[in-house]
Amino acid sequence: MTLEEIIERLRNHLSFKASITATKLIPGNNGSYADFPDDLNRDLKEALIKRGIEKLYSHQAEAWRLIKEGKNVCIQTPTSSGKTLCYNMPVVNSIIEDSESRALYIFPTKALSQDQIFELNDIINKLGIDVYAQTFDGDTPQNIRQRIRQRGNIIVTNPDMLHQGILPHHTKWVKLFTNLKFIVIDELHIYRGVFGSHFTNVIRRLKRICRFYGSNPQFICCSATITNPKEHAENLTEEDFVLIDKSGAPTGDKYFIFYNPPIVNNELGIRANYLHQTRNLARIFIDNNISVIIFALSRLNVEILTKYLKDDFERGRSDKAGKEIIAGYRGGYLPYRRREIERGLKEGYIKCVIATNALELGIDIGSLDVSIIAGFPGYISSVWQQAGRSGRRGALSCAILVARSFPVDQFIINNPSYFFDRNPECARINPNNVMILVDHIKCASFELPFSGSETFGNISIENTKAILGMLNKSGEVVKQGDRWYWESEDYPASHINIRSISHENFVVVNRDECDKVIGEVDFYSVPTTIYPGAIYMVDGNQYFVEELDWEGKKAFVRESNADYFTMSIDYTHVRILDIYESKKFDSVILENGEVLVTNKAVGFKKIKFYTSENLGYGKINLPEQEMVTNALWFTLTRSFLDDLPYSKSENISGVLGLSYALHHAGSVLIMVDPKDMNRAIGDRNANWYVRSTPFSRGVYTMADESRPEMKISPEKIGKFEPTIFIFDNYPGGIGLSEDLYYKFDELVETTYKLIEECFCSSGCPVCVGPSEETGSRNTKFIAMEILKLLRSKVLLNR
Repeated sequence: MTLEEIIERLRNHLSFKASITATKLIPGNNGSYADFPDDLNRDLKEALIKRGIEKLYSHQAEAWRLIKEGKNVCIQTPTSSGKTLCYNMPVVNSIIEDSESRALYIFPTKALSQDQIFELNDIINKLGIDVYAQTFDGDTPQNIRQRIRQRGNIIVTNPDMLHQGILPHHTKWVKLFTNLKFIVIDELHIYRGVFGSHFTNVIRRLKRICRFYGSNPQFICCSATITNPKEHAENLTEEDFVLIDKSGAPTGDKYFIFYNPPIVNNELGIRANYLHQTRNLARIFIDNNISVIIFALSRLNVEILTKYLKDDFERGRSDKAGKEIIAGYRGGYLPYRRREIERGLKEGYIKCVIATNALELGIDIGSLDVSIIAGFPGYISSVWQQAGRSGRRGALSCAILVARSFPVDQFIINNPSYFFDRNPECARINPNNVMILVDHIKCASFELPFSGSETFGNISIENTKAILGMLNKSGEVVKQGDRWYWESEDYPASHINIRSISHENFVVVNRDECDKVIGEVDFYSVPTTIYPGAIYMVDGNQYFVEELDWEGKKAFVRESNADYFTMSIDYTHVRILDIYESKKFDSVILENGEVLVTNKAVGFKKIKFYTSENLGYGKINLPEQEMVTNALWFTLTRSFLDDLPYSKSENISGVLGLSYALHHAGSVLIMVDPKDMNRAIGDRNANWYVRSTPFSRGVYTMADESRPEMKISPEKIGKFEPTIFIFDNYPGGIGLSEDLYYKFDELVETTYKLIEECFCSSGCPVCVGPSEETGSRNTKFIAMEILKLLRSKVLLNR
């Protein structure tokens, strides 16, 4: 069957039709074109014609005009709309006019850098002139690095290499920084949260070095759809921008389908497993030779779906050439394996790839017909980006969003107008986060001394001096006259991970293949991924973790035929460090400030493939991880709880359900991924807390460091005045909880609506969390009564 026939059959199939909450046909268009500009170099024009480009899209022509006028430009157009030519054309034209001209291309990943250099060099080769473009990243051979520094007209790199390998060694890059005309930043929307906050400081350092060498480069930025592309570009670079957001590229028709798995338990509100539903949908397309990309929310889900589909299509059979037709793709795969998969997609023999958001970016993976998005990825902009990975050649395509039983997923899937009719989220950064800022002022001091009158980005002279004074006291910088010089023998950039605030990765070593390295795991994921006893998965294959060498940063594994996978159990404990602001609503105290969040993995579950049956538990004994961040919290005092017509145990259950709902309602209210925030319940004095996960309401636990897994009866807590915390899931915070603090009345209303509109009888994963996690059968209604009382007190004190 053709794709159109399959879509029609699915839409009319009784069981599938019952699970569809929305079907939208997004019509294609014929595009809007413009002639090549008169001031475009003739040889470059001929090179583009040789590549099959007879005319420009209208947005490409507009970008050319604005860039020639000296403007900083931000281009926001859909996936596969020719954004690359918007910057390649003026950059290459500039080099033709002046062979000393330089440009710096910054892509968020090495894979994207490698992908883009092929297209760039194709234009250059057709020109037949001496323009040297090359990637410079961790994989660049040492023997060509000197040639790149001296001859490179276009340096293609990533933020990590710029931060650690280029800026600290700027004296080796004199030609680049003296003649730098353009800085290109692609995939602008990726730079949000901690990564975006670090990246802004890297750009501050880059601009500082450019000023030292006398250059003032123009910025060209490209972004997927976010609400604030111009503002975001200006925040990242601290420069003024002009926005181009009207695409002239032609597009094919696209069907967008919202699919909510059928309910299997009405009382508990449990739906069919969304991964199994995703697998079933994918099988329909693969059976009809229609190419599919599946986006999964986690590395574990990538491996589970890869195993299931390999079992369906590859175990026992493959295509005629013996090549794989199913492949997983995620961070942690080694570079050679990722290149194999990308090649298989381009050549068309891989029919289905299951990926994390690693393939959300603009890597050329050929033409795919269908995108299946297994679970709402946290951002509307991410859904559009993932949907855009199918139909990249203008033909009919289809995108299917499969919802989980989580509140945000259910809100989106049951409110399609919220998705289709409103703008995507804003990209948020906090580059002046003190932890991040201090790190980059260290790096900047290493690169060039600070003068007494110098600022760092938009940081005032006084604050810049205060940080330098602190570093002086610690012996890292020294003041000589009116200048601050780096004093320490340390090389600061080498210790700073700009993707997070973490340590280096662990490697996974297969003892069955002569200690071959088969994967990598980031530091913070180690306690929940490669603990002894875990099943680690690569490309759908299972490996049993025999040993974890914490000091050596290695996990040793052996191949396994286990019929289960593992999921860690951890706890989160929050302690108040500082109160910034406070409000009192009668008997409710609302505050925001700084907290210490402690997380520890204490055990794991063994989950059987296909049935999801729990086969048993194991213990994890690894170090705790701590994070200082920002939070809002409110305490329900004894007098508040006394106003409720429930017993102590019922109130306890209601508070657990309320915290679950508040966390998810907050992410809907300020349009962020639920993973960007987290929740906790505890005593203000840290005498007890609730151990919880994203999948449960939680259990009460004493603050006993020697026995963190110990459960207690909440009835035995003498002074039960629970405090609910909502905190930023980033070290130092990025302003999310602060935003909710000022919107607390809206948060209460949104949470009430989320619970009230849920169809379940007593509580479910969509509203107050899985019912089986607590004893009360009335959690939903108790949580609503708490919110009603809370709402009355907040409104009374407005």
